[in-house]
Order: sequence, then structure tokens, then C-alpha cells
Amino acid sequence: MKKIASPLFQDLSEAELDTLAAAGHLRTRQFAKHEVIFHAGSCVREIGIVLRGSVHIENLDLWGTKSILSSVGAGQAFAETYAFCGEALMVDAVAAEHCEILFLHTAALTDARIEPALKDKLLRRLLAVSMRKNFSLSQRIFCTTPKTVRGRLLTYFSAQAARCGRMAFEVPFNRQQMADYLNLDRSALSKELCKMRDEGLLTFEKKYEERDAIMAFNAKMGFPVCFDDVEIDESEFEAMARKVVTATEWAYRPKGVTIEDFIACMKEQNRCGRAYKKTL
Repeated sequence: MKKIASPLFQDLSEAELDTLAAAGHLRTRQFAKHEVIFHAGSCVREIGIVLRGSVHIENLDLWGTKSILSSVGAGQAFAETYAFCGEALMVDAVAAEHCEILFLHTAALTDARIEPALKDKLLRRLLAVSMRKNFSLSQRIFCTTPKTVRGRLLTYFSAQAARCGRMAFEVPFNRQQMADYLNLDRSALSKELCKMRDEGLLTFEKKYEERDAIMAFNAKMGFPVCFDDVEIDESEFEAMARKVVTATEWAYRPKGVTIEDFIACMKEQNRCGRAYKKTL
């Protein structure tokens, strides 16, 4: 089995992955968009690792209101706590888009056929992944503790500024995603952001709003939002860029723009397009 781009398996060799697969502790399955991977109320013994696509961890209350608690991207794991504690799931794990999931059975850690050194590697990586996830959860709880919209925004922005080490930073969410993360209504969030801007408390780049507007228009008209929509993988970006530099138009690019800048821009738009599609 090829190396898997996931923090959970970063210390494991291809031979060790083959050992786990041969023992029946690894399996893969593809899921269509909106298909439920794990149902709330069920008990699981497997950890899910996203190979392609993304997964939403969702909560549905008694009144039918759905809220997205987190988004799990490629390389990330989910349901590891439930897999080990034996408790029934309180949430649904749902495919946010067409995705491929690798499942690791917890029996791998007790299987006598698996070498102790391999079990130790898995345990250490599981602990690291769990600690990182707990840290992220603590951050979100901290940001959603204030009772006012402004209080939550200020807490979140302060945390981002501290993380980046400067007062100017890029928020990794669009408006809807930020509202979901802070457990706010989108219109209330937008209204408060504009108030804070008018009061001189913050500024934000218009280009990102314009980018979101363009993606919204494309989605409404059925046009591509990211490269996935036209079945172009990021591994093809460099070859595409090499062709672009041979075109006459390349001579009229903004001064100082390199082929590396062009590739980075393609990756950034792909990331933003994927993030936008998750809000649809």
C-alpha cells in the first residue's frame, strides 16, 4: 500500500501499511455527496481517514435544525474518540462532497499478529492527533463563550492575530463558514463586521468579498467554482503552468509574477472554491 498523506500514518512505512491491510484492519470506501458515513446513535470500532474530498460532522436537534460542528479535510481523521470509548455517536459524519475514506479498525492495537513496534507508532500518532483535535475544540469553545456577536468576533480575531504574530491576517473562512464556526447567524455577523469597520476597529480586503461574489455567481449558473469541477487534479497544475508561459499573453503578466506565483494562485483558488462549495 502506498504511503498515506495523513498525520495518523506519517511514521508508518509502506510495508507496515501492508501489514495492517493484510490483517484486515484497513479498508477503503467511496461515498457520494450527502451520503452518511456514520449515523448518530450507532457505535463504531473504526476510525475514518479522509483520502479525497471532505466530511462534515453534523448535529441534528429534536426540531430538525442541522448545524455543522466541523469540517474534516483530506488527510484528517474523524470518529477516533467514539471508536475507542465505545459510546454511541452523538453526531452524523456526512460526505460534504464525493469522497474516499480509509477506515482503520481499532482491533489493530490488540491484534497479536501486529508487531509491538507498529502498535506503539499507531498509539503515539493517535495521541498526537487527539491532542491536536482537543486543542482546536478548546479554541472554538473559547471563541463562542462571549454572549455578544462583537465579543465572539473580537475573541476570534485576537486569537488569529496572536497565532500569526501580526495584526494583519487572512481569515480561513468565508462569511457563512465564519458564522457557523462562531455559532452566529450570517446576517448578524455581516452587520456587526460592517459596524466594526465603520467604527475603525478593523478593515478587510474587498477583493475577498468580490471573490466570494464571483464564486456565488458561478455556482448559481452552473459554472466551475474550483478545478475539481472540471476534473483537474492539483498534480496537473505545474504542467498547465508550463504551457501558460509559452503563450503570448504571458509577456503581459504583472511585473514580478513568476510561474511559482501562478501555481500558488491556482492552488489558493482551488482551496477557496472547495471551501465555498461546502457552504452550498
